[in-house]
Amino acid sequence: MENASSRKARAENFITRFARVYTPVVVVLALMLGVIPPLFTGDWGTWIYRACSFLVVSCPCALVISVPLSFFGGLGAASGQGILLKGSNYLEAMANLDTVVFDKTGTLTTGKFQVTSVDPLAGTKEELLELSAYGEFHSNHPIAHSVKEAYGKALDPSMVGTAEEIAGFGVKTRVFTQNKERELYIGNARLMERQGIAVNAADSMAGTTLYIADNNTYLGSVTISDTIREDVPQALKGLRAAGVKKLVMLTGDKPEVGKLVGEKLGLDEVHGGLLPGDKVGKVEELLTKKHKDAAIAFVGDGINDAPVLARADVGIAMGQIGSDAAVEAADVVIMTDELTKLVDTILIARKTVGIVKQNIIFAIGVKVLILILSAAGIATMWAAVFGDVGVSVIAILNAVRALRYQNRNKKTH
Repeated sequence: MENASSRKARAENFITRFARVYTPVVVVLALMLGVIPPLFTGDWGTWIYRACSFLVVSCPCALVISVPLSFFGGLGAASGQGILLKGSNYLEAMANLDTVVFDKTGTLTTGKFQVTSVDPLAGTKEELLELSAYGEFHSNHPIAHSVKEAYGKALDPSMVGTAEEIAGFGVKTRVFTQNKERELYIGNARLMERQGIAVNAADSMAGTTLYIADNNTYLGSVTISDTIREDVPQALKGLRAAGVKKLVMLTGDKPEVGKLVGEKLGLDEVHGGLLPGDKVGKVEELLTKKHKDAAIAFVGDGINDAPVLARADVGIAMGQIGSDAAVEAADVVIMTDELTKLVDTILIARKTVGIVKQNIIFAIGVKVLILILSAAGIATMWAAVFGDVGVSVIAILNAVRALRYQNRNKKTH
């Protein structure tokens, strides 16, 4: 929040530049108004009064104070929702968001493996899952944990004999069941080929598939896949409703897995099998195609996402599960890891930018009107005071509205 003051929005920079030119111009005009006409009319008192009124109303306080205050109000409203923006320029960019690009694992999905399918060739699913759990008894791999968790029963160590890891293929484990010793092979399709067993590798499209064989007898397969986060469908629906035109997913997982997740979520584009540098390249492609005033955001959480977070117009990181590198590289941090907060950020940003535009139009419009009336001698000093102090107070009160935001749960902050 401290760094936010050094990253001003375009509207703030415009007002700063405007005041830098506007102030000396109106001072010179007021001086000319108070000196030149009396040289011809001789009525110094009247024209000096008009010049003073002109000078009072021309003060740019309403703009210089209310515009930055509006943006800081928006930043405050966002922080109250658990959304930290590192500058008001990013708030302005969120108001013009056109495309949102997502990482998959940890962002759209939980990053936790779960058994999603058990397909026995013979026997029951429970029997195959039990053999798989005992076969993976000695393994600490996340996939092995997901199999044992899906089995859900206590495993008897006495039923497990020797175990051997076959690097790049899977595991070989001796398991004793029903007074029968089994030599289980559990692993990928290449392990089955090594055992002389033909399997349909296309089944692995839904995720990571473990093939189970008893020596040279194929028993079936267990599919493990990453699960979609519960709040993601609601978040994507909210982004569509907020006017985001394109939703894209970039992932390092194989294209088939990414395509499956993309179809479930209704994404517009899915690109899989990408390295961190490839993700940057894809975002750069989108940047070259976008409209000049539109913005592209990337949402990620891992250390590998840091380069693309820095490259996007707005980098958005998850505050809790996100790596330090991702949080450092991001422009917006969602502290609660809820993707629905993206919608809140857009709505807060648009409300803030709307208030800024209202203040600019109102302040300049009223001041120009009273300036003309003051020069013509129609407006008095009281009107000039209103044009300065009154307009400033009204603009500031309007700017304070940016602090108030009613979130999606109808709670007022």
